[in-house]
Amino acid sequence: MKGHEKSEKIMNIATKRGFFFPTAEIYGAKAGFWTYGHLGTLMKHRWQDLWRSYFLGLSPDYYEIEGGYILPEKVFQNSGHLANFHDPLVECKKCHTRFRADDFVEEQLKIKTYGLDTAALDKLIKDNTLACTNCKSKDFDTVKWFNMMFQMQLGATKTEPVYLSPETAQNPFLSFKREFMALRERIPMGLAMIGKAFRNEISPRQGFYRLREFWQAELQIFFDPATINECVDWKSVEKYKLQIAFAEKGKAGAVKEVTCDALNKEKQIPKFYTYHMAKIQQFYLDKLQIPKDKFRFRELDSNERAFYNKIHFDMELDLETLGGFKEVGGCHLRGSHDLEGHQKGSNEKLEVLSDGKKILPHVLELSFGIDRNIWALLDINYKMEKEREFFTLPAVVAPIQVAVFPLVNKDKLPEKADEVYGLLKDHFKTVYDSKGSLGKMYRRMDEIGTKATITIDHQTLKDNTVTLRDRDSMQQIRVSIKEICEKVKEFLHGTSLEKLGKIIN
Repeated sequence: MKGHEKSEKIMNIATKRGFFFPTAEIYGAKAGFWTYGHLGTLMKHRWQDLWRSYFLGLSPDYYEIEGGYILPEKVFQNSGHLANFHDPLVECKKCHTRFRADDFVEEQLKIKTYGLDTAALDKLIKDNTLACTNCKSKDFDTVKWFNMMFQMQLGATKTEPVYLSPETAQNPFLSFKREFMALRERIPMGLAMIGKAFRNEISPRQGFYRLREFWQAELQIFFDPATINECVDWKSVEKYKLQIAFAEKGKAGAVKEVTCDALNKEKQIPKFYTYHMAKIQQFYLDKLQIPKDKFRFRELDSNERAFYNKIHFDMELDLETLGGFKEVGGCHLRGSHDLEGHQKGSNEKLEVLSDGKKILPHVLELSFGIDRNIWALLDINYKMEKEREFFTLPAVVAPIQVAVFPLVNKDKLPEKADEVYGLLKDHFKTVYDSKGSLGKMYRRMDEIGTKATITIDHQTLKDNTVTLRDRDSMQQIRVSIKEICEKVKEFLHGTSLEKLGKIIN
C-alpha cells in the first residue's frame, strides 16, 4: 500500500469514528487546525498520562507546572524568537500561492535542504526552474524569512503587543526562580509542561503532522553545568544500546547501535544527556511498544540545530504515511541561553547557589509533539486484512480498552452484560455496545483499537462465564465472571490468551 493510500484510510477512520477532524469544517476548515473528537481526546489523555507518569517518575525533583499561552512581547525579544523564529517563504508571482521554501525544494528535487539559507534556496529554485504546483508558473519572488509568531494586542486600547507562545518551554524558564525557591533550592530540578503551542506555519500540509495549533509535552531540566558528566543512575543504562543515525555531511547516516557507555566515551556525549536519551528510547520501545527498527535518534549538526543548542538529537519514527523517518520530538542541550536572556532582559537575577557557588543553571530539554506522536501510533499500528481494518494500539494508549457485548438483545443477556460492564468500568476504560450483530460490534471495536472484547451469551446464564476475545488474533477463551477483572488486567498488561485459558473455536 502506498503512503498516501494508507494516510487516506487512517484519516477516514479518524474522522468517521471521532479521533480527530478539521476544526470549524462546516465553515470551510483552515489548514493546520484540527479538533480532537471523543476517541482522540481519550487517546491524547492516555498518552499524556503515560508521558507524565514516566518522565516525572525519573526523579523526585521533576514536577509539572501549567503556564499561560499569551505572553508579553519582551519574553520573545529576550528568548530570541522575534529575531530568529522564522521559516523561509517563497511566493508565486502569478497566483500568489505561498510555499515554505525548504519543503518546496525538497519535494520538487528530492533532496535534503538542512542548513540552507534563503540565498541558497532561492538559487535552487531558479537554477532548476521549479514550477508552482498550483498554476505551473516558474516566476517566483525572492525567498525571504517569515516569522511564525502569532501577534495579538492586549487591552481595550490595543497598544500593548503580546504573542501566543510557539512552545511550552518559556513558562518553565519564566517560572524557574520561584519554583527553585519553593522546591528547597536544589538542582537538578525539572519543570514539565503539557499544553498548546501556536505557530503560523506558511503552508501546513501532511494532514495531522504539521499544525498551526498543536499540543506539546516538554520537560526542562535545570542543572549545574559542572555536573553534566555525572548521573546517579548511570549503571542502569551504561550497556543499553541506542539506535542512532549520526550526522554525516549534512544528512543522517545509517542507524547504528551504540551503547550509552560508548556514546559517552567515544562521542563525548555527557552522561546526564545520554541517560535521558536512554530513557526516551525506552519510553518508545517499552511503553509505546514501537518496533525497534521504526525508531531512531537523528543527530543534528551545527548547521541544522538552533544556535544555542550545544547537542541536539531528534527522536524520529519511520512512518509510511509520510514517506520515512519523521521527527516526533527532540532532546536538546540548550546551555544557559534561556535563563541568560531572561536575566538580562528582565533585570532579575536568575543565578542560584549550588554546592556553595553561584551559578546560572544550564537546561536539558526533552520535547515531544503530542499530535505527531498520536498520528505515528495510528500509522505504525494500522493493519488491513481481508475482512477488516483496525489499529493494533497498545492498551496503555488505546482510547477504549474493553468492550462488553450481549450476544442478543433478549433472554436477559443485556441485563447480565450490564452487570459485567459494571464490574469492569471502574478499572478500565470500558464501553457497552448492543447495536447491531456481534460481527459488526467486533469490527467497530477492532477498528478503533480496542484490545479486549467480552461477550455474554446463553452459556453465561448457565455457568457464569463469558468469552474474552483478543483483537489481534481474534481468538477467544472463556473466563469466570468472578475472575474477569483480574484476567482482563493480565491480558491488557501483555499476558497471552493461551496463558489465561483454553482457546475455543
